[in-house]
Amino acid sequence: MNNTILVTGGAGFIGSAVIRRLLSHGDAVVVNIDKLTYAGHLETLANESTNPRYRFAQVDICDAAAINGLFAEYRPRAIMHLAAESHVDRSIDGPADFIETNIVGTYNLLEAARNYLSGLDAADAVKFRFHHISTDEVFGSLGDEGLFTEDSPYQPNSPYSASKASSDHLVRAWHETFGLPVVLSNCSNNYGPYQFPEKLIPVIIAKALAGQPIPVYGNGLNVRDWLYVDDHAAALVTVMERGELGRSYNVGGNEERANIDVVKTVCGILDALRPASDGSGYAELITFVTDRPGHDHRYAIDASRIRDELGWLPSETFASGMEKTVRWYLDNQDWCAAVLANNARGGERLGVIAGAAGGAA
Repeated sequence: MNNTILVTGGAGFIGSAVIRRLLSHGDAVVVNIDKLTYAGHLETLANESTNPRYRFAQVDICDAAAINGLFAEYRPRAIMHLAAESHVDRSIDGPADFIETNIVGTYNLLEAARNYLSGLDAADAVKFRFHHISTDEVFGSLGDEGLFTEDSPYQPNSPYSASKASSDHLVRAWHETFGLPVVLSNCSNNYGPYQFPEKLIPVIIAKALAGQPIPVYGNGLNVRDWLYVDDHAAALVTVMERGELGRSYNVGGNEERANIDVVKTVCGILDALRPASDGSGYAELITFVTDRPGHDHRYAIDASRIRDELGWLPSETFASGMEKTVRWYLDNQDWCAAVLANNARGGERLGVIAGAAGGAA
């Protein structure tokens, strides 16, 4: 066994943040396993690509033979599994990709890890672990009160969240049935640099700068707990290294906000950093549009377990993290243009049923 960590989905938003964290904190060799779909871009790791401890393998996790080959080649001490189809609206348009990648792909990884573990000697076998990264959306929708805990029942409401719930259950089953050494984590809404520009924060920024209507689903009162991506990456590395086997950890930013308040916050930061040429406020562009089908009302995370057991706390507040994020997008418009140029959907609204009109939040 080598001091090597496999990271699936490492060219994506959260995966690239994890790789940056691993390379800057520690001495492990990090292997980025990514199919490079529309949401995966090696430009997110341009600085890391020259690091002697970085490797890249363009492999689909649904390719069982290729995944087994990577385990045999690199003999890792851990795998961090982030590769997933992740956009709710896309899952409404095309559930099949979500079933294939999130469920079948996870199954392939579990079987590859089990096969690899069976060939290790006892000393190496006790060092290995499989970290599965998931979402709070598997728990469904909260009312106006309460928090998701690690013991909350699973009640997924979208094809995306159902596929992630399925993968969570597979990971637990492989631990209980086959003794695979796993840890799991479920996170709240991430934001920060390098997020694909179909998600809420980059959409707000792009629409505002273009002087276009900023679409907000429904009444804008759906609530999410916001977590800065670098804080999440630090939490994931902590869980991978020190989490108790067989245990799950909820990761949240302790920053609940209604979508409309998020939009207004970003508009206010843009007003300060890059005012509109006509002197108007960007919030004037906010436009309410038909809601997403099955739009969960509220998510909120109780992150006390990871705090109390592993000592993790977020470093960024909502205010500081949002300002960092907006500044990054203002400074990296070329990156946004480049990744959107490879997106065949052309920026139109996704997840529309029965003639609903455009939107993003």
